[in-house]
Amino acid sequence: MKIALCYENVLPARGGCETYISDLARRLVGDGHEVHLLACRWDAATLPGEINYHPLAVRGPRFLRPWRFARACATALRARPDLISIGFDKTWGQDVLYPQGGLHAATAEHNLRKFRSRALRALARLGKCLDLAHWSYSALERRQYVSRPQPLIVVNSNMVVQHFERHYGIPREQLHVVRSAIDPERFASPDRPRRRLEWRQAWDLKPEDTAALFVAMNYRLKGLEPLLRAVRLLSKERAFRLLVAGNSRTGSYEELARRLGIADRVLFLGPRRDMHNCYFAADFLVHPTFYDPCSLVVLEALACGLPVITSRYNGAAELLSPPNDGYVVYDPHDHQQLADCMAQFFDSGHRSACARAARQAALAWTFEDHFQELMRVFHQAAVRKRAA
Repeated sequence: MKIALCYENVLPARGGCETYISDLARRLVGDGHEVHLLACRWDAATLPGEINYHPLAVRGPRFLRPWRFARACATALRARPDLISIGFDKTWGQDVLYPQGGLHAATAEHNLRKFRSRALRALARLGKCLDLAHWSYSALERRQYVSRPQPLIVVNSNMVVQHFERHYGIPREQLHVVRSAIDPERFASPDRPRRRLEWRQAWDLKPEDTAALFVAMNYRLKGLEPLLRAVRLLSKERAFRLLVAGNSRTGSYEELARRLGIADRVLFLGPRRDMHNCYFAADFLVHPTFYDPCSLVVLEALACGLPVITSRYNGAAELLSPPNDGYVVYDPHDHQQLADCMAQFFDSGHRSACARAARQAALAWTFEDHFQELMRVFHQAAVRKRAA
């Protein structure tokens, strides 16, 4: 099968969907499929050598770039009607759409939850009304899913199914639920104990320290502020460190940690190309997000045998079986509940049992399961294309 992957930038070091596209491309090539990438930028070193590149030039302000990228994709695909195409974000015209980031309408709705007070939420809502990008993305999304012919739509959690039903009236039976998965080979390491010890020593983690890991690019949306406030509630008699990785813009959060009196308990690591070492050094993942359709960070943590604390606003919470392999908090702003969940992992016996359950959870839905389900959707798209 000839398959085209459409995404503006494929730089897997940034994580998320870009890492997933790299994993998918490798698996498709490994299965003998002809893979094409339609993108503006990519990191060829992280992609299979057999991939066919179609460079697209897109410029302009942020609120117009998705429209221009979508048109560039449409033009390129018209010249290659033999390709089965899949888009992953703000684009249209592909045979399959797989919005890994969920719906823009749902993102805008959940973004308001970052603000604890109703007054701040009202101000943020007003700001959205004046945001050109918001109006542009909303219009583009309607074109994606309301216009005809409708593409085959893949979603990665039941939470996203509910969003499609609520915002666009698209019923569950018209959606293909293919839960996210990651390539576990990225975390295979026979010398993991040595690397755990090495990096814990590098970050001045003592053997008795319980280390929590928080990973994100958008610290505010993923709940770092309430997490820091929850850390303040943990007993100071307990040896605890929070590792924060992902984004280099940490100044305001470092200042908050100082004001809360927890600066000595939080280590800001910034962007990491060696993210697996962060997982190896940690004892559990804490991800109190305000919106994640199905967080790949959670899947990576489970693959590394880390129990997970996340929120009900994360589609990946559907993969957990609390309290066996972690906890799901109702509201990230509930600092006490978040602190209570973290405190459970101070017990090394409980933590070890949860780690074993986390590994089992990772095996329950593998990248191979995900890949085979996605291939069924591709075959359905091919049948539809031939019929048309």
